[in-house]
Amino acid sequence: MEFCPKCGTTVTWTLELFPDGRGVAGGRFDDPRWLTIERYTVVDDFGRAMNPRLLEGQVQGGTVQGIGQALLEHAVYDAQSGQLLSGSFMDYAMPRAGDLPALDCGFHHVPCKTNPLGVKGAGEAGAVGAPAAVVNAVCSALGVRHLDMPLTAEKVWRSLK
Repeated sequence: MEFCPKCGTTVTWTLELFPDGRGVAGGRFDDPRWLTIERYTVVDDFGRAMNPRLLEGQVQGGTVQGIGQALLEHAVYDAQSGQLLSGSFMDYAMPRAGDLPALDCGFHHVPCKTNPLGVKGAGEAGAVGAPAAVVNAVCSALGVRHLDMPLTAEKVWRSLK
């Protein structure tokens, strides 16, 4: 419990106030150079959903962004000048539809009690959990404790030695 000087009341911080979510990734290695994500499931709590289809699209887009961050996206800078070398989509890898599984999105609606609509922010929810879920799944499969993102083929191969 915490006293709020603005409103003069005591506030108890619970899950009813904040958005929350979990993501789980599952995949396989057909070849140590390439990881295939076979399934990704995410369940989020954003309170009352005003537009469920739009909310699901927001989560799917963020999840794809997070998967891309975990596996592909890497900003490369010149060591001498600091110039970004991967500044175009020709040099910067991003996930494509064929790289991804169908995403299973679920929602656990716990209305927020501090606003009349019962809504909570969705923001970049998919992008926050996806990198951790993917990297943890890969580390678990490889029996290693840590790998830096992005999980390039070289990093995966080196972790096998």
